[in-house]
Amino acid sequence: MGAFSFLRPSGAQRYISASDNRRIVEAIRAAEQQTSGEVRVYLETRCRYVDPLDRAAELFFGLKMDHTHQRNGVLVYVAFRDRQFAVFADEGIYREMGAEYWHAEAAKMLHAFRKEDYVDGLVQVIADVGEALQQHFPYDRAGDKNELPDDIVFGS
Repeated sequence: MGAFSFLRPSGAQRYISASDNRRIVEAIRAAEQQTSGEVRVYLETRCRYVDPLDRAAELFFGLKMDHTHQRNGVLVYVAFRDRQFAVFADEGIYREMGAEYWHAEAAKMLHAFRKEDYVDGLVQVIADVGEALQQHFPYDRAGDKNELPDDIVFGS
């Protein structure tokens, strides 16, 4: 049994199943289907900072999400063990939606997370962000490309 221990998920991967992973990635793809905007999800076990928004900002820039053509990337961040999360938006979409919108999306995640509906909370926020991106950054059939990967990024 010990020889196969490397097959067990480590870090944040322990918190969601393979089917949950697929569901989240499908939500990202659906959200991006009608917009030029980009959504990414970063899951880890612990937050290195007291303020999860600071950690989300560090990850956002580390993942080069600020390099999208229209500055319309959004990162959904969760640290499971520390029970912290944030939604971090680049300046293009943040400016369009305003601070109240982002606080409301975080409140929706909190509501779902309190019921331990982590995947439902993530999927709902991803869908909402997709609608906001669609409204302000509609899909451009001629020039749109997927600027960032759709897969979940797992930290430790």
